[in-house]
Amino acid sequence: MTPLRSVGAPPASLDALRADLDAGLGEDARAWFHRALQEAAAHPGTHGPISVWELRLAEAGRRCGSRHADAVRVLLLHAARADAAALTRVYYQGTADERRAVLHALPHLVPGPDALPLVEDALRTNDTRLVAAAVGPYAARHLDAHAWRHAVLKCLFTGVPVDAVARVADRARGDGELARMLTDYAAERTAAGRAVPEDLRHVLALTGAAPAPSSAPSPAASPAASPAASPAPSSAADHRSTDHPHGKDS
Repeated sequence: MTPLRSVGAPPASLDALRADLDAGLGEDARAWFHRALQEAAAHPGTHGPISVWELRLAEAGRRCGSRHADAVRVLLLHAARADAAALTRVYYQGTADERRAVLHALPHLVPGPDALPLVEDALRTNDTRLVAAAVGPYAARHLDAHAWRHAVLKCLFTGVPVDAVARVADRARGDGELARMLTDYAAERTAAGRAVPEDLRHVLALTGAAPAPSSAPSPAASPAASPAASPAPSSAADHRSTDHPHGKDS
């Protein structure tokens, strides 16, 4: 696939994307792509019920192949000068592939936080390719600290490599709340006998916090293993507090 952003690398420039496409597309696909770019630039508005460039977005995979479709769509969106409103329309009306292209295009087209709802929507899905696209440079620039921390956890939950998170080292540095969330998640996994992902350890190290535990403590070493360590709960409310750390019924 024409790289929009190699994991761990800065986002590809639009000029680099175009050069890669010109080199990688076959003759017919390249001719279609150039015509589509000219149409998008000449007619950025609507054409009947749908704009010309939106039709070309839908055709990109068939015309240029899935390997190049993301880059083609990003460049078409840029040529059409799609604003936040147009990008929102394309995102919600489009396929998962078109939504991913919109997310990749955001840092090139939307200077402010107007398109954050699209990032937030993608982060609510379990589509790992959408999640990976959502945590790119636009999210790094505009997500607030709370939402960004949860985006990092979403990557850990879904298996998206944290190197896909733009500026992860900068934003994680010294973030004590992120460290607490990661440590809690690691503790939950070790208590359940599950491995702690290496990506979690990596981000925790970026925060400057202590390393996550590698395994759950043995019962013999735990104070809770001793009957005298803590009295048994004396009421139903105490039982709820013991069974549910947040003091609520599930």
